[in-house]
Amino acid sequence: MTRASVVGAGMTKFGVHDRPLQELFGEAAFEAFDDAGVEPADVESFYFGNAMGGQTENDTHLAPKLASHVGIAGVPAQRYEDACATSANAFKNAVQAVEAGIHDVVLVGGVERCTPQTGLDTAEMTRIFASASHRQYEQPTGLTFPGVFALLTKRHMHEHGTTPEHLAHVAVKNHEHGTRNPRAHFGKETTVEAVLEGPIVADPFRLMDCCPFSDGAAAVVLVSDEVADSYDAPVDVTGIGHATDVVPIGDKLTPHVTQAARDASAQAYEQAGITAADVDFAEVHDCFTGAEVMASEAIGLIEDGQGGPAAAEGRTSYDGDIPINASGGLKAKGHPIGATGAAQIVELTEQIRGEAGARQLDEAEYGVAHNLGGDAATTLVTVMEGRR
Repeated sequence: MTRASVVGAGMTKFGVHDRPLQELFGEAAFEAFDDAGVEPADVESFYFGNAMGGQTENDTHLAPKLASHVGIAGVPAQRYEDACATSANAFKNAVQAVEAGIHDVVLVGGVERCTPQTGLDTAEMTRIFASASHRQYEQPTGLTFPGVFALLTKRHMHEHGTTPEHLAHVAVKNHEHGTRNPRAHFGKETTVEAVLEGPIVADPFRLMDCCPFSDGAAAVVLVSDEVADSYDAPVDVTGIGHATDVVPIGDKLTPHVTQAARDASAQAYEQAGITAADVDFAEVHDCFTGAEVMASEAIGLIEDGQGGPAAAEGRTSYDGDIPINASGGLKAKGHPIGATGAAQIVELTEQIRGEAGARQLDEAEYGVAHNLGGDAATTLVTVMEGRR
């Protein structure tokens, strides 16, 4: 059953930007307006994601500021923060409001700047990212997010025999996909050998196992099912699951299974009336190569323990049987925290419409977005499909 429909999508190139947040977001929002054929006066509410603007740029109360910049001042405007799942959470709340009949036309999106253009170097930005870990039990140990996902991945390797070579194949695949995406932060290929020769960041992750810090913005125009047919090429949202898990990691029963993703995907598939076997492609949260392996299994696209071999065998590649991260994913497209979830919705919209250019997939009827926050303790899974 259709819960809401995306009728307009826009995003900036992900990478390094020296523009302020409102200008960066404005580029994505105006593109979404143009794509939908709406005017700012048509927008009834604004659902917005930004995770760290207060810490990184001394810039808060952003929802009304950005609403003013894009010409929708006066409408209800709300900001969401849920670590890396920030704008996916904003999107879920927008879908619920539209489905409930509160609004017919809303703007949803996110923006973040994470590169040294903010004036903060990598070490300081890494410290700020780590604020999403447990303040009393994890931060005093010096644990940062490469370490968090390294712990989860090492357990997965222990349980299932996943190897560093398997992880390297994920990086190689997503970098190849990134060469097809003109908005990707990294548009060059790499090799398994180059990944395995990189400097260690947090065992088992080497440099090329890790996504970059990026700047960027993404936005969509979302409308109710009742009015969607009056727009060109609506893409229906048929399921959104949202689940959480225990924090800190030490209290999780089986950390590497990422239980929140399993619960969220089960909710989303049930709402959409499909199973994982019906999914044609997915955008998953590959902040690290091991995260993609675990996500591909948790949302049911790959059998447990086979996420690494599936990447090595090419099954998750652009021309594989279940393409994952055709956009390049966080690994190559980039990861501006508060924009990442919205950018996944943009990618699903373009793929399902058949407008993804050089990265267009042959089969793209059912798409799934998986966006996690923190140590995977927050996960949102969205199912989208073309309107029939």
